Amino acid sequence: MKRKAFMKSILGASAFLGFPISKIDAENNSIQELIDKAKRDNNGSMFGFKCSKIEKVRIGIIGLGNRGNTLLEMLEYLIKNNHAEINGLSDLTYKKVNLASEKISSWQRKKIKLFYDSNDDWKKMCKRDDIDLIIIATPWNLHAKMAIFSMENNKHVGCEVPIASTLKDCWKIIETAERTKKHCMMMENCNYNEEELWILNMIQEGVFGDITHTEGAYIHDLRGLLLSDTYYQDQWRLNEHINRNGNLYTTHGLGPISFYLNIARGDTFSYLTSMSSRELNLSKAAKNENHPIQSYSCGDMNNTLIKTKKGKTILLQFDVHTGRPYTRINKVVGTKAVHDGYPSRLYIDKGNIPSWGHNWLNKDEYNLLKTKYKHPIIKSLEKISEGFKQGHGGMDFVMIYRMIRGLNLGLPLDINVYDSVMWSAITPLSEISVASKSQSIIIPDFTAGKWRDYSSLEIMNNII
Repeated sequence: MKRKAFMKSILGASAFLGFPISKIDAENNSIQELIDKAKRDNNGSMFGFKCSKIEKVRIGIIGLGNRGNTLLEMLEYLIKNNHAEINGLSDLTYKKVNLASEKISSWQRKKIKLFYDSNDDWKKMCKRDDIDLIIIATPWNLHAKMAIFSMENNKHVGCEVPIASTLKDCWKIIETAERTKKHCMMMENCNYNEEELWILNMIQEGVFGDITHTEGAYIHDLRGLLLSDTYYQDQWRLNEHINRNGNLYTTHGLGPISFYLNIARGDTFSYLTSMSSRELNLSKAAKNENHPIQSYSCGDMNNTLIKTKKGKTILLQFDVHTGRPYTRINKVVGTKAVHDGYPSRLYIDKGNIPSWGHNWLNKDEYNLLKTKYKHPIIKSLEKISEGFKQGHGGMDFVMIYRMIRGLNLGLPLDINVYDSVMWSAITPLSEISVASKSQSIIIPDFTAGKWRDYSSLEIMNNII
């Protein structure tokens, strides 16, 4: 972002630097200093980045809670087929790392080093020279510093979403990846779901024509888990809702959409505006459960609108407070076809004027296209792994498989550091917009202008 754009408002400065508006307002005299400190010259060098082939990827995992254990299970096939091995496990308790180690013992004979003695014991694991890749599955506020530390210690990174919570950390992650020449992939599993891959393949084959509008969401009733004493350690995820108000979980919807629209590969985000409803449902549930915390800043429903440089629009929705069925919406509107998810429905414009497009394809027509345009990755994995349907219907396995095999073969990874940062940065930007009565907020160009260079999506390359 250009310096003049920041100087037009304190609001823009606060968004860029990752500070709350109130803090920036209280430190007006230091805004110029903070902006100058944040200036950077990234070079876009991690586009198409390839590392040397790693015949067997040596892995360390930080975080063995609910998500960490799921990711661990996705590695069984890769370990048994000599594509990977686990050399380190880190968590805050011996019980968690030991249980994980016992599970792995049936897949590999090599003994695993366990790290659990202190809050910073994970750093010892990251410094080891028998690890190539660090997988991070910890609370959100730890992701950026763990990713940066891992890269600084000569490790590639696979990190759970989001990769960062402030724009300041987003810039630092890019700087570190470019300097150290290490992969830093945010592991957005929804990009690997069979429906999203099918839609992406149809888009690539021209079925949708030119896309004008997309919609994605994370609508998931999490009240029971947020208020649980045990599901999220120390209720870290509930704490995110106490002081923050915006779209706190952008990437499940935005990741697939970004691939649909070739974001950072011919188009990019331009600006956004965001609005949150009042908060009601989570606090009501907390009162019913006699939870000690019964007041939250995050509105029940957030709507964030994004405009791309080429004029396409994206609507993102976020609601984890309300009791209603799960959906990621997955809407794509093109000049030739429209798709709506949950349930998946497809409309093909026949080209007649008027076309009387009032009906979705019938079941037979739909299934014909679903078979015809099944993504090559899914076709391949159906042949080589009987268990590839593991983890959220298979998308967790596909994601881990693609990451490890990409490292094995020395290929660019599907999701690069710029993708990871761009999708995560929408959260702090949405918070700034919400706090400023939905003002339009410019989205920084994290790619050093490289988004203008059209390039094919790595996820369209089939890896066996």
